[in-house]
Amino acid sequence: MTSDPFQSTAPQIAASILSADFAKLGDEIGDVDRGGADFLHLDVLDGHFAPNISFGPAVTAATRRVTVAFLDVHLMISEPERYASKFLKAGASGLTFHVEAVADATQTARRLRQMGCRHVGITLNPATPVEKIFPALDDVDHVLVMSVVPGFSGQKFMPEVLPKAEAVKKRLRANQRMEMDGGIHKETIRRAQDAGVDWFVVASAIFDQKNRAAAIAILRGCLR
Repeated sequence: MTSDPFQSTAPQIAASILSADFAKLGDEIGDVDRGGADFLHLDVLDGHFAPNISFGPAVTAATRRVTVAFLDVHLMISEPERYASKFLKAGASGLTFHVEAVADATQTARRLRQMGCRHVGITLNPATPVEKIFPALDDVDHVLVMSVVPGFSGQKFMPEVLPKAEAVKKRLRANQRMEMDGGIHKETIRRAQDAGVDWFVVASAIFDQKNRAAAIAILRGCLR
């Protein structure tokens, strides 16, 4: 795994630990590391902004203790600024917040940067107009386009979000990246790439497989 996926323009596969077996999280992380995942994605759900509860800073810290990989922490929570410092202290490499969860996305991005977040991302839900994130694009390092409604792993990919990804890609600088999360597997990953996606968040299509290395190789083989 890499400690900085921004250093490469090649497509990157981020293994989402939301589908990992938390009874042996260290082993699970080691397995996908050896299997060829590029970095880790941590889906934080609070049961308020998103209809599920996953984990918080403690699991982020536990993850950091067993890997040097880039930890892409996706805050699917209300009041992301209130909790951001806790995740940074726990070892998050980057924080991504939802445009729907804040009053002013530009201000939130700048405040996260002021807190010491080196890599700030912004994301939007499938039902949110893509124009909502445009004012904040100059202040973020990556954009995450959700291809499912946040909440649960294993949902079906929503192809109607692909035009949003295409619209975002046209506005990004060369040093910015676009990420997609939700329903990414061997039948959908190429469609996402063709829409301009650089980073592919994969949960069940990796962790639900017995051979994680083979699963990651299949996904990578679908990419250009």
